[in-house]
Amino acid sequence: MTEYKNLLVEKKDAVLIVKISREQALNALNKEVVRELQQLFSEHWSDDSIRCVIITGAGEKAFVAGADIRELAELNVRTGTNLAARGQYLMKTIQNFPKPVIAAVNGFALGGGCELAMACDIRLASEKARLGQPEVTLGIIPGYGGTQRLSRLVGRGKAMQLILTGEMIDANEAHRVGLVDEVYPPEELMDKAMAMAKLICSRAPIAVEVGKECVNRGLEVTLSVGCDLEKAYFGQTCCTADKDEGMKAFMEKRKAEFTGH
Repeated sequence: MTEYKNLLVEKKDAVLIVKISREQALNALNKEVVRELQQLFSEHWSDDSIRCVIITGAGEKAFVAGADIRELAELNVRTGTNLAARGQYLMKTIQNFPKPVIAAVNGFALGGGCELAMACDIRLASEKARLGQPEVTLGIIPGYGGTQRLSRLVGRGKAMQLILTGEMIDANEAHRVGLVDEVYPPEELMDKAMAMAKLICSRAPIAVEVGKECVNRGLEVTLSVGCDLEKAYFGQTCCTADKDEGMKAFMEKRKAEFTGH
């Protein structure tokens, strides 16, 4: 497995745990971290030994507390557009990664950190987590997909409030508005994330992958077109060995043993 300067990567069974490790900078997303995350997800794109990924931050203070302000301060129109393009490409890679990606938000998830969490499929948060898009306080706007994903998750009005005020919200408020899916005591967060990842790993791999893709693609089209997509994807799952095993195991009242075929 590749070693990274800013990422701690560990594989537990079929779960890949990725910890952003720039604790002295509150795990801020600088260009090098973006590059390393892009490399990691690209390298594991076709790795069938992995069935789920967990992303978290090093230490107890931050998941990812934004981008690197020193890098942002030097941007102009051209370099700013290029920086946003690289960040958006990473977020799109994570969103479209074939296996589910869980964000374990252990502290501040601000700016690029909030955008990283939103690119993941499931967001679990510590009670100490704080989330927000504070870019307007720096004279800029979110650039890694924040204006688009936030409104899709929490609705237009709440997204406008968070983006235009730049205010942070705590984990319970984030849960209330739909920005995070579950909230846990800090000491339980990683255990809960791992338990969820293992549960996903126990399900039929093809169905999990196809289900993720169907949801993602469906959000970009009309309801009618989305249902047509679902119909086609449903048909695909009906011709798998996993479907035969799942049905047989249910009727025999035993645990299914899925193979990903």
